[in-house]
Amino acid sequence: MTVFEPSSVVRRSDVPMYLVENLRDAVRPGSRDTIGGRPILPAGEDWPECYCGARMVLFFQLDVPPDIPHFGGDHLLVFQCPVHNDAPCLPGSPQRLPDRYWESPRVSGHPGAFWRIMLHRDPTGPADAEEPHLLGYELVLRPEYETETVWRAVPPAPHGMFAELGTGRGEFKVGGLPCWLQDPETRRCACGAEMLFLCEITGDTSFARRPGQPEQPDTYDSDCYVIFLGNEVYLLACPEHCHPAAVWPVLQH
Repeated sequence: MTVFEPSSVVRRSDVPMYLVENLRDAVRPGSRDTIGGRPILPAGEDWPECYCGARMVLFFQLDVPPDIPHFGGDHLLVFQCPVHNDAPCLPGSPQRLPDRYWESPRVSGHPGAFWRIMLHRDPTGPADAEEPHLLGYELVLRPEYETETVWRAVPPAPHGMFAELGTGRGEFKVGGLPCWLQDPETRRCACGAEMLFLCEITGDTSFARRPGQPEQPDTYDSDCYVIFLGNEVYLLACPEHCHPAAVWPVLQH
């Protein structure tokens, strides 16, 4: 019996991509690319609260660079409850997300959403309040070349036995290609649009806890907070912008 071994080919991709870097500079007044800081919320949206009533933690926010397809010029904000640190898993992993999945996603073990991810282009300014749980830092978005690793069978396998699998660089980044740790995943928004990859947060990315604030449950470092248990997070967003919170986090580990 012939055995087909996988091999990989690495090639440069022309898909725009920006690395998200924390240079440990304190947040400046009016900053838009930050860990913590003052959120720049969509018009008419208040600081989000968890279903448990706790005000969510602003983990980070950033302006999506203008050359990122479909989302250039948007402002991205990522919040999560300080008490509920968990993975959002929909029973059965449906391809099409339920109506108003940003409020009532029906995730396993939770009666409502314990996170809020928003994407908007409203001409709003920073909120009056500052994120209290995390140390605030400036983020820098640095343009970089994306590379794509394509896995295939060698020698070429019979038709249908293998499929090529392409993944991008495993970085905290905006744009580019997702670096899938497992099989690629897709979702369709409740509005019917196919959701597109926007941002990847690498596994075990940590955010420094402000001294005197409570420790986050179910984290590996008492001095830090993590998003969704520290899993690799892939943010898929609705290109139709049907709602400011029409963004879904896919987790892998």
